[in-house]
Order: sequence, then structure tokens, then C-alpha cells
Amino acid sequence: MTDTALYQDFDNAELDDRLQWRCPPADWRIDTDASSLLIAPDANTDFWQRTHYGFQVDNGHFLSLQAQGDFVLTTRVTSHPQHQYDQAGLMVRLSDGCWLKTSVEFEPDGDNRLGAVVTNGHYSDWSTQPLPKHIDTVWFRIRAEAEDCIVESSLDGEQWTQLRIAHLAERGAAASVACGLYACSPQAAGYQASFAFLSFVPGRL
Repeated sequence: MTDTALYQDFDNAELDDRLQWRCPPADWRIDTDASSLLIAPDANTDFWQRTHYGFQVDNGHFLSLQAQGDFVLTTRVTSHPQHQYDQAGLMVRLSDGCWLKTSVEFEPDGDNRLGAVVTNGHYSDWSTQPLPKHIDTVWFRIRAEAEDCIVESSLDGEQWTQLRIAHLAERGAAASVACGLYACSPQAAGYQASFAFLSFVPGRL
């Protein structure tokens, strides 16, 4: 559990001791030459609860730290998708029934989907907006303030656009929350995501 800043830029082969895997992928590595964390998600991995599709799945790959209080979580991810819904980004998680994730999800036909999934009471909802296919690198930021999260994206790391303001119902009673990077391949293997860094800063902007 931490209330001190973390900046993991993947320029060495060791992860910060505060970062721990939940459902680690079979294929991941740190590329020190490129200062990147490379993840090739296992097939049939996802985070989703019930809504519309009916299924419940909670086996995505999640590299996180335990945090207290308000914080700002930021990353930059480059995607090389192969199958529908391939995705990688940021996640804040209280339990299998209460969490938030933000990413670009791949669509084979038409624009990709930039957005966020928010889950409360074991029901997920998904808000999206179109993102042109040629954009393969996106910055994501989650500003956790009390029991709420402000989710933002950027194409240059300087100008930020709000994607969502969401409430996480379990946060008020929780001593800590897990937050960090995630990646999934709901359909099949073949996707690769490249994370340039993970920044965790306590407090508010």
C-alpha cells in the first residue's frame, strides 16, 4: 500500500516492488532498449459483468499497486491489435463487482472505440466514442478524487479530453484501492500492447 509517488518508465528489467500482477499474462517482458512494457494478452481474457451480453468474466491481466486517498494515474499505450475488442489501458479496482477501466478497443470494421467501462454492483456499462484506425498511441489519465474518478485521454500527453466522470460505490468503505495497467484479448491471442510508463501521483491536480 502506498501514498508516495511512483514512476515506472521500464528503462530497467525490474518492476517496482509495489507493482504486482493479478492474472499475469504468459507472454510479457520489459524492453529496456525501448523503455517499454510489452504485453501479449492470453486469449479469452476480459473484464465484464453481466450487462447486455449476460456473461461474467474477470480474468484480464492487471499490473497494479495498492493506493490510499486521492491520486492521479497516467500511462501511454501503443496498440497492435488483431481481433475485435483487443484492449489495453488503465484500471482502478475495488473487487470483481466494482471497478473502472479505460482503453481503446479494436473494431475490425470502422473506427475503434475510445472509452471507459464502469462496474458497480456486478453490472458493467460502457461509454465510447469513435477513434480513427490510424491512431495507435493514446495517453490515459484517471484522477481519483474521493469515491469518484475523472477519466481523460490525450493524443499528445499535453491536451486532455474528459471521457467520463464515474462513481465507484465500494470505495468509501475500502481501506485501499488497486490501480494500474491492464490488457485483455477477449476473442483470441495475437494482440501486443506497449506501455511507455506508469505514473502514480498522490493527491489532486
